[in-house]
Amino acid sequence: MTHPIDSPPVSRSPRRGALLAWLVAVAGAATGCSVELAPSTRAIAEEPEAATQQVSGDVGRPTAAQLPEMPPPYGDLRSDEQARISLFENTSPSVVYISTVTRRTDLFGRGVSVPQGSGTGFVWDDEGHIVTNYHVIQGASSARVVMHDQTSHMAEWVGGSPRHDLAVLKIDAPAAALSQVTIGDSDRLRVGQSVYAIGNPFGLNATLTTGIVSALNRQIPGLTNGAIIENVIQIDAAINPGNSGGPLLDSQGRLIGVNSQIASPSGASAGVGFAVPVNTVERVVPQLIANGEYTPAQLGISVASARLNQLVAQRLGVSGVLIAQIVPGSGADRAGLQGTDPNADQLGDIIVEVAGDAVSSLSDLRQVLDRYKPGDDVDVSLYRDGDVGRVETVRVRLM
Repeated sequence: MTHPIDSPPVSRSPRRGALLAWLVAVAGAATGCSVELAPSTRAIAEEPEAATQQVSGDVGRPTAAQLPEMPPPYGDLRSDEQARISLFENTSPSVVYISTVTRRTDLFGRGVSVPQGSGTGFVWDDEGHIVTNYHVIQGASSARVVMHDQTSHMAEWVGGSPRHDLAVLKIDAPAAALSQVTIGDSDRLRVGQSVYAIGNPFGLNATLTTGIVSALNRQIPGLTNGAIIENVIQIDAAINPGNSGGPLLDSQGRLIGVNSQIASPSGASAGVGFAVPVNTVERVVPQLIANGEYTPAQLGISVASARLNQLVAQRLGVSGVLIAQIVPGSGADRAGLQGTDPNADQLGDIIVEVAGDAVSSLSDLRQVLDRYKPGDDVDVSLYRDGDVGRVETVRVRLM
């Protein structure tokens, strides 16, 4: 969140002064800022009274000593079949089943625990961090993680980002039992290449489905707060309720995304699924582990209200984002960006592009900055002093 400051006085311009006086009289100078949401109820490591949902097929499972001796697998399978088998056997130990419980009040006013739902996650590191979708955990009072070998652990809430539909839990498990996924690079994906999803659709644990990358760089609204998630991977692999939070893999078993949503009029798979790209996961998850929340890279400004921004655009005939204030010591401050100061008749800079991408609203600005991390340098193109006949470009280090 940015903070207001007083800008130094500047020389008075008749045109600028008249425009600023008109804007202040009509709309008043206002600032905007963004906030990150936290779950309404955090997942905690306290076991409720109600039993958690069991993974389908695991009830009454015989012990290893009771299992009959299995015949050896066929040795004459096609090479593509054997590759899929190897991929599943090597990566499925990284995938976990997540069941959640929420608290409700019964007819007698007593608090009771009831099953809320289930989803999928995967092991991120040897410290027991589990990555899943934010909407899998949202509203839960507790969460249980069932590992590939059917051992289960109560999970602690670490952090989440609703705007990316990502969350991190933590379990207390020995490092030897934690099989980590191999991280890939979603920027290197191509439409048509094979993808593999492992998850727990409808509670059916350790399910493998296959498909291809159908499209890249999709934009979809998040399921929790409607914020746009960028660069989403579209796939045709069958994913259904319960797959949420599970890994999307390439043919080498590398993590390339986190399965998040499907587009379906019936609620079941219609061959249009979406996954949050792994490069977004790599940017967000370390912050969630370190800080419990995600803070996007910032220029170090606060912007004018949507109403004032619209008035400026109409009056000057431009499309951009008007700077209201500058954070002292920020990258914007060091780069010389200017905020709006009614007392000095100073109209703030109007940002029209960041890193070559057009910016016409606060939402556009957030989406562009979300691709970068603090410390990155970006080019910011702007109009200064209400002069829309000349575009200036300055380089700003993000904070």
